Amino acid sequence: MNIEGTEYKILIGDRTFHCALDVTMHVIGGKWKTIVLWYLRKDSKRFSELRRLIPDITEKMLSMQLKQLEKDGLVSRKVFAEVPPRVEYTLTTHGHTLLPLLEEIAKWGRMMGKKHGKLEKVMPLARAKR
Repeated sequence: MNIEGTEYKILIGDRTFHCALDVTMHVIGGKWKTIVLWYLRKDSKRFSELRRLIPDITEKMLSMQLKQLEKDGLVSRKVFAEVPPRVEYTLTTHGHTLLPLLEEIAKWGRMMGKKHGKLEKVMPLARAKR
């Protein structure tokens, strides 16, 4: 990576990165991390809420992604001493620094959706009567 004419590399743990974008994609890359972060951007969510909001993700994958995001310091996990136990996930202060980036990525995605497809309103499913 070249900064003002000087070549640098970034060392994190045992990894060497030659581009700052590579660091970013290492932390938030993949299919699910940005989606999880997106749904945590406004408030805390329980595991089951995230699972409902992201229907295509498996429980195992969601669990793995949350653990990695927590390890990377982007998400915090709070366990409440209740019966049954309740766990909530929240963006950390460090995680909140990604919000402008996520907003721009979402904005670009909406633009691409409109340009190459169509934006279609999803009607909520009616709740079954008990």
